[in-house]
Amino acid sequence: MHGNKFARGMAGQGPMILLKDGAENAQGVTQVLSNIKACQVAADAIRTTLGPRGMDKLIIMPNGDPIVSNDGATVLKNLEIVHPAAKTLVDISASQDSEVGDGTTTVTLIAAEIMKNAVPFLEDGVHPQLVVKAYRKAANIAIEHVNSIAVKIDRGQDESKTRNILEKCAETSMNSKLISADKKYFGKLVVDAVMSLDKLLPLSMIGMKKVPGGSLTDTTLVEGVAFKKTFSYAGFEMQEKRHKNAQIVLLNVELELKSEKENAEVRVSNVDDYQSVVDAEWDILYEKLENCEKSGAKIVLSKLPIGDVATQWFSDRGIFCAGRVGQGDMNRVQKACGGSVQSTCNGLRQDALGLCGTFEEKQVGNERFNFFTDCPAAKTCTFIIRGGAKQFMDETQRSLHDAIMIVRRALRFDSIIAGGGAVEMDVMIRLKEYARTVPGKEANLIEAFAKALEIIPRQLCVNAGIDANDILSELRQRHSKGETWAGVNLDIDSVSDNMERCVWEPALVKLNAIRAAGDAAALIVSVDQTVKNKKSIVDGGRGRGRGR
Repeated sequence: MHGNKFARGMAGQGPMILLKDGAENAQGVTQVLSNIKACQVAADAIRTTLGPRGMDKLIIMPNGDPIVSNDGATVLKNLEIVHPAAKTLVDISASQDSEVGDGTTTVTLIAAEIMKNAVPFLEDGVHPQLVVKAYRKAANIAIEHVNSIAVKIDRGQDESKTRNILEKCAETSMNSKLISADKKYFGKLVVDAVMSLDKLLPLSMIGMKKVPGGSLTDTTLVEGVAFKKTFSYAGFEMQEKRHKNAQIVLLNVELELKSEKENAEVRVSNVDDYQSVVDAEWDILYEKLENCEKSGAKIVLSKLPIGDVATQWFSDRGIFCAGRVGQGDMNRVQKACGGSVQSTCNGLRQDALGLCGTFEEKQVGNERFNFFTDCPAAKTCTFIIRGGAKQFMDETQRSLHDAIMIVRRALRFDSIIAGGGAVEMDVMIRLKEYARTVPGKEANLIEAFAKALEIIPRQLCVNAGIDANDILSELRQRHSKGETWAGVNLDIDSVSDNMERCVWEPALVKLNAIRAAGDAAALIVSVDQTVKNKKSIVDGGRGRGRGR
């Protein structure tokens, strides 16, 4: 008799085959433990990136480009993990990145540690559903506790106090990044950037442009829009490169001769007819250009190309033009200067035009940039990131993104907590107290969940090269006495009150991390069978897999 339940036949008969030949089928506790092991390996890949003393990872992409980063979500995404269970960790770090922006390494480590602590119970024959039930209860208690200890920001306080809190949150986010040495400088820039947005705080309204050269502190924030000089034709150098209180027309129109003949087919029988067609093309183009001039605009921007005839024509009349402007830059100009993108040059009304206080073209490094500043409706801004190497600027961009997300969340959800493992230790003490009131196996499982949270302060110590056991003993003792914000202080390699030290982050970071880690652990522990179907071979071996 065949051992596989999918292939077991009735008494006296041969095996009943249900699965396609070649399909892999693994099941039972062994499969659960195997999935947990895979998650451990994925977590080990980013374990050393946690915290202010975290190390960076160098990943070489298939095209040969190197990525240097210590952002958990970036590293996991670019490792191209194929194991289905370990992919869950990649997904939760990506969700933490999109929802909160920071804490991507934290959520992965907590999830992997929670699963690891369930292994002894599963090996002893505890049913996975009991583990899932206990873990869900522990996660809910942890979330309640974080909510209860979080410090509310008073929205009614003066703006300087609010700014101070937001800057501290941004600096905490940057502690573990490459730019931590200049965190005060960047903290101010990030808060300025977020404060310049409208109340919905759209991330797309913060542009980021990278220009090689200069030092990190040459990075500037433009309150308005800046983009690199677009591809230009003859006549561009003659154009006026500075305008004050200029009206802007935004187009989605191609101002080139070739566009007309590509839109129509014309059959001609003699030279005069052909000449009239050519003249008509020129007339159509000149009519478009004249309409732009009549509108009173001094700046013409188009998503589509603006050809050499149009460029020359505009420069003769003191009008600046730029074609092939990117969609994101066009949206930001529209948001900052007002107006709307037009798909025709006919009847350009005043309310369709934007207004810009100062427009100028300036040199940044070895690039020319167009700057739109002093805009009346400026609800947008642009970072111009400087740095020696491309990889360094890429990592700076990722660090600024995390800090911007943190400030947005702190503004929207007005409660903060202390970092440095303080919250995890306090939640652990709370869960252990609760476990004493619960009978049976559930108490042991809740304690296992609680112990898993110690991984954050422990890993912070390991990454800094200090004795984790001494620090954890002191942390347990302090939190037992009720010191809620006692956490790891890597500046003095000891324990301190991290709320006083202003190591702050939005409560949402931890709430989302605990919720996502608990869900991921419950999901992986409850999977007891993996069936991997073999690819179908069709069309003589060149076909597509249909069995997945």
